[in-house]
Amino acid sequence: MRLFIALDIDDGIRARIARFLEGVSAFAPDARWVRPESLHVTLKFIGEQPESAVEPIQHALSGIQASASEIHLHGYGFFPTAKSPRVFWIGLEADPQLAALAALIDDKIAALGIPKEDRAFSPHLTLARGAGGSGSPRRNKADAPNRIFQRLQEKLAALPAPEFGTMTAREFFLYQSQHSPKGSKYTKLARFDLQ
Repeated sequence: MRLFIALDIDDGIRARIARFLEGVSAFAPDARWVRPESLHVTLKFIGEQPESAVEPIQHALSGIQASASEIHLHGYGFFPTAKSPRVFWIGLEADPQLAALAALIDDKIAALGIPKEDRAFSPHLTLARGAGGSGSPRRNKADAPNRIFQRLQEKLAALPAPEFGTMTAREFFLYQSQHSPKGSKYTKLARFDLQ
């Protein structure tokens, strides 16, 4: 099973992002666009695990005591760089509680033998990935200037930075990711409340 831990997006913000996607996705037709119902903010990518790992992960996460977090979604960018884009994303500004939550999750999951993150938490909302290649924000040797997002970048440069709204994250989820020819399907396996 392919697992990750993430925040869901409020319905009002999801609807605003869906309208934004309708307006811009035609400018990068070769990109793999995320369906609005699949939007989430990843807190920890776990990766492939046996089904028997789900219960210990749920148990570890149920012990987390953390505060709700206010998140403002606005603007956009490209990973790893605008000249060699592989991922188109929406930016997030969050209070310190969100990074603290991600660190707590990383610690709890590491106790189960799952490697800790080796880079700082950088919250974002992925909207599209270039055809093929990694979705990682890190630069890699295969990165080269490409044109997959060029027309989109030109169109966005002429517009004001988009605003999607502010939400309060009061819960997070353990998800399963299943790949299919129609794109990834995300299933919530467990819910965890924030205080």
